[in-house]
Amino acid sequence: MDASVNRIASSKDERALLIGVRIKTEDKKEVEYSIKELKLLVETAGAVFVDERIVNREKLDASYIVGKGFLDTIQEIIEEQDIKLIVFDLNNIRPAQIRNLEERLKCRVLGRTEIILDIFAMRARSAESKLQVEMAQLKYILPRLKGLGGVLSRLGGGIGTRGPGEKMLETDRRHIQRRINVCATKLKKVHCHRARTRTGRSRELTGAVVGYTNAGKSTLINRLAKDDLFVENRLFATLDSYTRKVFLEYGKISLLTDTVGFIRNLPANLVESFRSTLDEIEYADFLLHVVDITATDIETNIATVNKELFSLETLEKPSILYLNKCDEVDQSLINLMSIKFPDAIIGSAFKNINLDLLKEKILDIYNEKYL
Repeated sequence: MDASVNRIASSKDERALLIGVRIKTEDKKEVEYSIKELKLLVETAGAVFVDERIVNREKLDASYIVGKGFLDTIQEIIEEQDIKLIVFDLNNIRPAQIRNLEERLKCRVLGRTEIILDIFAMRARSAESKLQVEMAQLKYILPRLKGLGGVLSRLGGGIGTRGPGEKMLETDRRHIQRRINVCATKLKKVHCHRARTRTGRSRELTGAVVGYTNAGKSTLINRLAKDDLFVENRLFATLDSYTRKVFLEYGKISLLTDTVGFIRNLPANLVESFRSTLDEIEYADFLLHVVDITATDIETNIATVNKELFSLETLEKPSILYLNKCDEVDQSLINLMSIKFPDAIIGSAFKNINLDLLKEKILDIYNEKYL
């Protein structure tokens, strides 16, 4: 994205080493789960996962994130396993830290945010989602450019630091800010268009399908609406917001809108960039929360989604919890989940399991609203 990231050319077959950093106050299991999720993100981005390490720190090192002793360990792994990419499970890595690490390790270094942005760029299909991704990328680049300018200013000033270098950075800043403003203006128009569309649907029951990324939201809408939304078994398979019509019974329908999936440690600026899409959640009559029953930490996934719904002030809406992919687990887990979540529907969108029961619940919400 800037000079500190792209000095080292990328490879088609990027063999990746993942580094998790656990500050002593952090929960060990949370750090372990986060790096497992990072593995899925890295693979979704197209890299080849090779190995992972978790290092315990009192605090992050200002220059290298980790200690110099652990850097020697990383260097050995790079040489032994032909590593081309180091990914830290951190959202905000300073440009100077990345530059220092790349110069020391002779290897590309990225953070969690860059990986997610890369996936978003690959997944964006509609004009709206492309605008949202571009704005997220630009908002990420802008402070990094400022940080790079700070590095130049610390070289001592005077001879060697004046001239076009600083001017170019300032020009880049202004250009990026202008482009952010353009994207924001275009997204505002999309927001207004969506508002007009919602007004036209005001007499229809609308539901927002929410959930952790890769929970099976699009597959569920496909089955309920008998449609053909894009589906893929990868994180953030779709970033676009689609609305489809579901027939409940004669004369009664519900509109279901697919939304971008949530993920833990999702940077705030990425959530904000998709605000126009997330508005569909705010204006929905009810929420259909889809959960992957095969996930290793279901309760944390649910809590992550609920946290975002709370931030959108939508957590109090009528909701249906659908535990998806029950065809991939044994009966003992299904029994356990039915005890933990007695109000949930346990089914499978792929196998059409308990979709009739799900429609009945949506119909109950319909009748409550209109009858």
